[in-house]
Amino acid sequence: MQASDDLQTRWWKLEEKMIERFGKKPDLETILFLIGIQEFGDIRPKFTKEQKQDLMHIAVCSLLSQSGYYDIDRYDDDGWPHFRQLKALPEFNMIEQEIFLKDHVLLYFSNHDF
Repeated sequence: MQASDDLQTRWWKLEEKMIERFGKKPDLETILFLIGIQEFGDIRPKFTKEQKQDLMHIAVCSLLSQSGYYDIDRYDDDGWPHFRQLKALPEFNMIEQEIFLKDHVLLYFSNHDF
């Protein structure tokens, strides 16, 4: 349980930094959206619902590429990255999946000096 406690403590610290930066506490989906924008590299005043989903997909693939699950395959004509899966993802229940993602989010922000 200690590893889980450590992850929770690190997550709370990330949330505190996000609150300082953006003025409110983001949920995991919002953080994925922000990472997606960062990785896409094109900040627009408005994204469509489909583009928001695509940005969250970019975030998840980018996060999991840190552990060798995905790699960028190509960029399309509009600059959107497309990923290829390199290895199978572990089978997790919903709680384990969230922990897995949060751990990768924390690694991402650590690697980007946030």
